[in-house]
Amino acid sequence: MTFTARWTILICSFFGIADSAYLTDQALRGVPPTCSIGGADGCRTVAESAYSHLFGIPLGIYGIAFYTAIFVLIAVVLLWPHRHVQAAIQAFAVLGVGASLIFMGIQFFLIHAMCIYCESSAALTVFILIAAFWRLPQATWSPSHPPVP
Repeated sequence: MTFTARWTILICSFFGIADSAYLTDQALRGVPPTCSIGGADGCRTVAESAYSHLFGIPLGIYGIAFYTAIFVLIAVVLLWPHRHVQAAIQAFAVLGVGASLIFMGIQFFLIHAMCIYCESSAALTVFILIAAFWRLPQATWSPSHPPVP
């Protein structure tokens, strides 16, 4: 993972925390997020749907937890670049994109409305995934040159 990729992940996770925090705040206050694109009010429709909570918890809280975990892990990598921490980031990124695909599918096929905040979160997760796998070092090992952690 390159230095630029690490900073990209840090910045995307920060914006993901902000996006999720806004959605969480709106959900906890019982106020639908404000967005009206082209006269459509997809955010309100999505926020008021039965799919906006998982186990009674607003999805934004899961987003905060996800992006905060990524943020902390990438901050650790910036200070201590270790392959196990990088692998954890990659695993989280794959899980995040998988969850985003499910949520986008629910919006499109079941709710029939799209939320720009949810779409932004999905895009950030895809950027994190791409950056997490950007320029992986080639697995070269020889007895005289063991792999670097």
